[in-house]
Amino acid sequence: MSIFLNKDSRVIVQGITGGEGSKHTALMLKAGTNVVGGVNARKAGTTVTHGDVTLPVFATVEEAMRETGANVSVVFVPPAFAKDAALEAIDAEMPLIVVITEGIPVQDTAEFWAYAKDKGGSRIIGPNCPGIITPGEALAGITPASITGTGPIGLVSKSGTLTYQMMFELRDIGFSTAIGIGGDPIVGTTHIDALAAFEADPDTKAIVMIGEIGGDAEERAADYIKAHVTKPVVGYVAGFTAPEGKTMGHAGAIVSGSSGTAQAKKEALEAAGVRVGKTPSETARLMREVIAAL
Repeated sequence: MSIFLNKDSRVIVQGITGGEGSKHTALMLKAGTNVVGGVNARKAGTTVTHGDVTLPVFATVEEAMRETGANVSVVFVPPAFAKDAALEAIDAEMPLIVVITEGIPVQDTAEFWAYAKDKGGSRIIGPNCPGIITPGEALAGITPASITGTGPIGLVSKSGTLTYQMMFELRDIGFSTAIGIGGDPIVGTTHIDALAAFEADPDTKAIVMIGEIGGDAEERAADYIKAHVTKPVVGYVAGFTAPEGKTMGHAGAIVSGSSGTAQAKKEALEAAGVRVGKTPSETARLMREVIAAL
């Protein structure tokens, strides 16, 4: 089992002919993903080849879905064109849209997020994220596929690099699905969305949740865990030493006054019964203890 992505997912790449799109299409194929085509209106009717796989390039997402049965799109387009790419996929009622692009203006994200919510047919992951991986089955995004195997841990994280570190540190246990939700102020899939999906997945036995300073997403996730999650959750919050008022790495990672501090988030999570590590490695150790006790 997994959440949102599995071996039967049929993936297209918006921006498949660009540098990043091409490179990561090859890596997604190598990971076993069923990539079935791509979209670039200027190169419609051509093909791209990776090894022994030749993929068609379509003019629109709608055409790609009609011709290939695609149900996942991964967006590798520059920030200036990302909103239009997302809106096109939403209009086509693509079930899962993974927006990898970093640096999208928050207003653009707000527009396509609200549009997706109003239409109700698409789940967005990202933007500014590594995407989602179900080890051994499928990868939609840029997560290194070789650093972990399949197992009972579900992972949801704001940070790409911390996602990779946690997967590597717990690689001998393995993961059901790892999802990087992105660190922008507005994201399509939240910690709570992932927690709910992992809670419902019978093969996920424990959950790692990685947050960071800024906003109140972790506090809201803590409230949700307390009320709805029965599986053990281990957490980590990046940014204990971050100075007030300075954006740290992600656009949404900024502390303002007493709001959004790592300490406040840690306390909220611990009050909900989540064991919180002070470092990524300590968090991995806590998860080992949890798995050993299951």
